[in-house]
Amino acid sequence: MKARMNRDNPPIEVADLEDALCALHARYTDFREGALPAYIPELAKVDPDGFAIAACTVDGQLVTVGDANHLFTVQSISKPFVYGLALEDRGRDFVHARVGVEPTGDTFNAIVLDERSKRPHNPMVNAGAIAVTSFVQGDGPIDRLNRILAMFARHVGHKVNVDMSIYMSERTTGHRNRAMAHLMLNFGMIEPRVEEILDLYFQQCAALVDCRDLAVMAGTLANRGVNPLTGERAVQEGTVRDILSVMYTCGLYEYSGEWLFRVGLPAKSGVGGGIMAVIPGQMGIAVYSPLLDERGNSARGIQVFQDLSERFRLHVFDHHG
Repeated sequence: MKARMNRDNPPIEVADLEDALCALHARYTDFREGALPAYIPELAKVDPDGFAIAACTVDGQLVTVGDANHLFTVQSISKPFVYGLALEDRGRDFVHARVGVEPTGDTFNAIVLDERSKRPHNPMVNAGAIAVTSFVQGDGPIDRLNRILAMFARHVGHKVNVDMSIYMSERTTGHRNRAMAHLMLNFGMIEPRVEEILDLYFQQCAALVDCRDLAVMAGTLANRGVNPLTGERAVQEGTVRDILSVMYTCGLYEYSGEWLFRVGLPAKSGVGGGIMAVIPGQMGIAVYSPLLDERGNSARGIQVFQDLSERFRLHVFDHHG
């Protein structure tokens, strides 16, 4: 299979991509910058040396290297997918009346709302993601959780479980998130069932995936919402456009502008150590490495994606066709 990475360049064989991923894995195996996230006690216990890279093409070919089957929690990478579910449950007008789409330049856990509208700035920061989670429909908290897990399963291609120890760790220590939720409640952006909403949010963040799964999730978005492995539609094509738009401008927290400058792809990171990026119409790529930089992004993952973007000219503005 040939993956056309850039309209100006010859198609690139998947074998060439595999060679590149293997070379990058070898290059960065000894990379040790960053730290584990101490503010979530259970995440501070993970193996800091875990490292994997994976890619999934839109026709279902998988390339993996490293610890690609090692499970970790999806954390903030859940946000664009739950955002898509909320958009399909409630519609764009309802969601965007309560959550904006502007990048903030603030940290992902900043306790701040837009001064004019009193909305969270976007769905990729914690305040916006908590609000988005509250919009998921269902007959009670168990049904809402099951709908989120079923949505993840459509993107991944198999059942997804919650890591209960990490869920309880986040639930016990998530006081900043509670402050955000009560601030939004004060301005009428979420319903009064604050603890139920936060429980659901903590559980979605504690969903377990591996690097291969992340690549398939990104590949599903690259494939206009259809899972490349199962052929099942996971999300509507129009919703994919909205998801990728906010990922492109807001997906790497306050590093988003630098990411666009250096990598130039829609992407999302999580404090569990994952980063996924989408090359629309071509493939999804994921990196897992749990040591984080000061912004909460995988330090090794950033390096890998910068090298990949330069090697294959992946940046959106390298496309001149």
